This record gives sequence, C-alpha cells and structure tokens, in this order.
Amino acid sequence: MPIQQPSNQIKLTNVSLVRMRKGKRRFELACYQNKVQDWRSGVETDLDEVLQIPSVFLNVSKGQVAPNEDLKSSFGTTDTDKIILEILKKGELQVGEKERQAKAQQTHATVLDLVASKCVNPTTKRPYPTTIIDKAIAELGINIIATKSAKAQSLDVIKKLIEKQIIPIARARMRIRVSGNAKEAKKYRDTVVALIEKIEEEDWSTEWECIGFIEPGKFREIGDLLRNESKGRGAIEVLEMAVIQEGEEAF
Repeated sequence: MPIQQPSNQIKLTNVSLVRMRKGKRRFELACYQNKVQDWRSGVETDLDEVLQIPSVFLNVSKGQVAPNEDLKSSFGTTDTDKIILEILKKGELQVGEKERQAKAQQTHATVLDLVASKCVNPTTKRPYPTTIIDKAIAELGINIIATKSAKAQSLDVIKKLIEKQIIPIARARMRIRVSGNAKEAKKYRDTVVALIEKIEEEDWSTEWECIGFIEPGKFREIGDLLRNESKGRGAIEVLEMAVIQEGEEAF
C-alpha cells in the first residue's frame, strides 16, 4: 500500500522490514533488500542506501508513521536519527521469501566452493568441479541450510564425502615455496605464515624462503598478498600436491 507523503506517494517495493519492540509498542523501518546485513557488517555505511524512507513506522505496510509521543515514551527521545540507528542495530530483520531463496542459493554455492577448494581426486590430485560435488552431496541426501555457517557445513560435507566415497575424494594440501627479498619480507612474513598450516623449513640466509603446506584455496590469497606487499620481489610456487586421507594426522 502506498505511503502518503506531503506532496507525493511512495510505493514500497522489494522492501525488507526491521522490527523492534520497545515498551508496549512495535516499531518498524522500511529498508532495501540485502542492505541491512551490509550495514551491520560495515560493508555499507550510507544510510540512504539502507533506508527506503528515513522514518520510524508503527506499520510500514499501512504507511503508519510513529507519532512523536510514542517515540518519546518508548525511546526517551524524538530524535529520529538516533532511534533509526538503535532499531537497525538491535531490531529483528524480517526476511521475505525471495530473500530466503537468494540466501539459500548463496549458502549452497559457498559450501560447494569450500568443498571444491579443500578436496581433490586422490588419484589425479586435481580438484573436482562444483557440479560433481553438488551431485555427490545430493546422492548422499545432504541438505544445505541457509541459516547455518557455510564453513561449518562444508566441513561436515567433506567428512561425509570422504567416509562414503560416493566419488574418490580426499582432503588436499599444496606444498609450496614462498620467497622474497629479506628486507621487504620482514614486513609481510607474519601475514603469509598465518596462512600456512605447517612450515617445513624457513631460511633467511640470502633471501627469505619458506616451505610449507596450505589449503589450495589459500594459494591465490598468498599470491595477491605478495603482489601487493613485496614490491615485485616476492614469489610463490607449488612444489607438489599432497593428499590427506581421513584419519591421518593433520599438519
């Protein structure tokens, strides 16, 4: 239903509601889809990109704006900006069906990407396409849940895939060598090492060199870091692809 404004009408479309009960009343904000979570995570900082209308409502669908006396009695102030921030921070986000479907698809795709980045065919030592992973998950009857952590679900999926061997699959690690100018490496060494699961050896004699094991998904991250921090004097190379079978000791 359109909301009456002084000189025009604004029809809310693709709206997400943030609701908060304060005192005896429930208050609502009309927000753009997907923007509330971006604002809460710090990705979005412009409230104009979050709020469809910068007002506090008693009922958005009816266009019922909260009167000042209700704001004062519930929040102790009529400062709309402060009240909006409080509702955005503490309110409950109401998710529509389209948003739920989008979130489910996003979580499903993230789980597939995580599994594919951590596992390989133990014979070829090459990763599987996500389409093959998806078929194996479906055959096992595993349901990816949108509201649960994608990382946690991917670890559970990996465990079950390795246990059942619907497809030949094992955890994977890359054995890599990272090198760089010793003086420059002192600035970024700790960041690189934090991405390496096990260091086999490290040498500072002529230039900095570190050999260790990483998950395949970390390769690009380390490469990007070197490009940004080493002034063109850092490098990463794959020495071999190692395979970890279920039950072997972790690095």
